[in-house]
Amino acid sequence: MVQKAERVTGRHGKPVGNITRGTTNPNRMRRLDRWLAGPQAWRLRAAVDPLVVDLGYGASPATAVELFERLRAVRPDVRVCGIEIEPERVRLAKELERPGLSFHLGGFELPVPGKPVLVRAFNVLRQYEEDDVAAIWDLVCSRLAPGGLFIDGTCDEIGRRVSWVALGAGGPLSLSFSVRFGSFELPSDIAERLPKALIHRNIPGERIHALLQAMDQAWLAAAPMASFGKRQRWTAMCLALREAGWPVQDGPARRQRLRAAAGRRQDPRRVAAAPAAARKCRCRGPS
Repeated sequence: MVQKAERVTGRHGKPVGNITRGTTNPNRMRRLDRWLAGPQAWRLRAAVDPLVVDLGYGASPATAVELFERLRAVRPDVRVCGIEIEPERVRLAKELERPGLSFHLGGFELPVPGKPVLVRAFNVLRQYEEDDVAAIWDLVCSRLAPGGLFIDGTCDEIGRRVSWVALGAGGPLSLSFSVRFGSFELPSDIAERLPKALIHRNIPGERIHALLQAMDQAWLAAAPMASFGKRQRWTAMCLALREAGWPVQDGPARRQRLRAAAGRRQDPRRVAAAPAAARKCRCRGPS
């Protein structure tokens, strides 16, 4: 299902966006949540107001509840607000409200008190048209607190293949992949779960296509490392990408996480037309 976000600018006080399928599963967002509660935890700890938004949590609020519980371990006074555009989903979710966790009717305008330091929108924008993405990014990023982060991502039904773009007030900051061993034959299998801004650009001549092809080649070349374990093979792949000129920011670290940067911040309105892999690439090792 592809929907046109006809109310991106909002009108007559209506929520900005459209009702989407809302399908979700418990623990589906665990890979992203670990990133938010781990490498990105400093944002929450440093926030004056530890406000977090789960935008478009779906027919079940389970993943919003999980996000609250995981981030509460980082910042006990965190406030997680789940936002849904479908009234019945909000009504049902309100039964699970507790101090620090609330649910609200709304859309991309983020109708919550305060400016969030983190906004998570997973499997939401993939149901919109590509032409809508830049305007939605602009709108959500304009609501962020200083140093805040907007995560636009996609995953499979049980969270074994995950990718996301992280954006700040100045536009896209990074592209991350997180996959489980056994869920792929080649790293490029993640292509079907690319964010909306990139999924239609996985064609020859585009940077995201070149990145995925380079990952495949490096993965195959690292086959001898498989005797030491798949994590070691993944690490060797990431090292080869860096040596081949892909802008990897860090070396292999705890849990085989790697980050890569691919240029300066860009105006999010240009990302849909830009031939780069979301300005940064963070290759996260399987776990």
